[in-house]
Amino acid sequence: MRLPPWFVSLTSIVLICLTLRTPPASAAEAGPPRDAPSPAPDGAGSNASPEADGGEADAAGGETGRSERRVESGEGRSDTPDANDNDDAAALEEIEAALAADASEREAAGASQTNATASFAGQVGRSIQTTLNPDISFIGDFALAAFSDEPMQTGAHDPKHNGFTLQQVEMAVGASVDPYFRLDGNMVFLAAGVEVEEFYATTLALPWNLQMRIGKFLSRLGRINATHPHTWTFTDQPLAIGKFFGPEGNGGLGLEASWLSPLPWWLEVVGSVHRATGPSFLGEDAPPPRSPLDLQWSLVVEQFFPLSDHWSLLFGLGAANGPLATGAHNRTDVYVADLYLKWRPITAPGDLRQLSLQAEWLLRRRQVPDDVLTDTGGYAYAEWRFDRWWAAGLRAEWVSGVPDDPTAPEWIGPRLRSDGVVSFYPTEFSRLRIQVGLDDPSWTDAPIWRVFLTTEFAIGAHGAHTF
Repeated sequence: MRLPPWFVSLTSIVLICLTLRTPPASAAEAGPPRDAPSPAPDGAGSNASPEADGGEADAAGGETGRSERRVESGEGRSDTPDANDNDDAAALEEIEAALAADASEREAAGASQTNATASFAGQVGRSIQTTLNPDISFIGDFALAAFSDEPMQTGAHDPKHNGFTLQQVEMAVGASVDPYFRLDGNMVFLAAGVEVEEFYATTLALPWNLQMRIGKFLSRLGRINATHPHTWTFTDQPLAIGKFFGPEGNGGLGLEASWLSPLPWWLEVVGSVHRATGPSFLGEDAPPPRSPLDLQWSLVVEQFFPLSDHWSLLFGLGAANGPLATGAHNRTDVYVADLYLKWRPITAPGDLRQLSLQAEWLLRRRQVPDDVLTDTGGYAYAEWRFDRWWAAGLRAEWVSGVPDDPTAPEWIGPRLRSDGVVSFYPTEFSRLRIQVGLDDPSWTDAPIWRVFLTTEFAIGAHGAHTF
């Protein structure tokens, strides 16, 4: 029990007074005059040999006898403790224990504050070090392509003609600003110039499992949209992503907030708002927003389930809403569902075999004068990495079309596409691929054969692969 400070101080003063108090002495108990020689201490008298000094022994024996008599007669309270003295001793012990507890608490608080200060100083030091030395990497993607007819690619980084293509040279930069923020950017160098694909700040210390991003970023609608070409299994962008989100995917300048739930399984909720660019909304030439209704609003829910030691599943649902350039108050809704299933044996060290199954499905509803247009599309692929160096995959895609579509007149009917790819990984920093595919739009006379031979090289900081 911790005593109040005023009680400790008052009790200390009382005990000091009790200690200094001298009981009244009678004439028989009065000591010798000041000028008389003092008797020998009890210890000296008891240790002295009678043969050596009989006088001192007798004096000691006399003093002992007087003490025993005082005990028998009830006198000499200072020699025999009573109940009050026991209470005083107990109170003194309690005060000493309280003072010791206070000292321990002060030491613990000082140590905790010192540790917290050292931890914060360490974080600041590491932040300064990473800020001065950010993670930098360069990734180059090159392709040699051949088409049997006029190419109809949808992605900004897809090979679009026969011959050699510089798909992109990407520079990725990232570092912690301080213990509270991180800054990341992706710049792409093309023959036409330099493009800032992403540049955003991320919070690191928000409470309640919250995190925010601000800047230019790709939205997390679906599985493919938020990634870059060097992370794709196949060379080109899926048809549905190109049709609904545009050559660069869905994203823009804005704000994103995410929350990781405390549920027993992994569940994350992501909400974002940014400029409504892209073919499903106002387009690349969208005017500055005049109200929140002129922005694109998105909501995504992602869940992860470890099915067993070797199997895992990621499932996501998303929706986006924004203005459409077909008239005042016309809007677009896009709904996305994605699934990723992976098998990888973790019980065998060094075993890099892996089977991946991935699929996405998108549904779009657009308001046009006197009508609502609905189209859909998606893809599914499987990749089998059968050893450290080799992997193979198959992909199937399908999108629907809308006749007399005022916003996309080229998509007048359904379109089917299929591809096969074989990849060779000399190391984690390089990859060689050959991809063969068949593109079959319903409005052409014959399907288009495609062959891609691509190389990819990475230098610098190599970030962890996403699940």
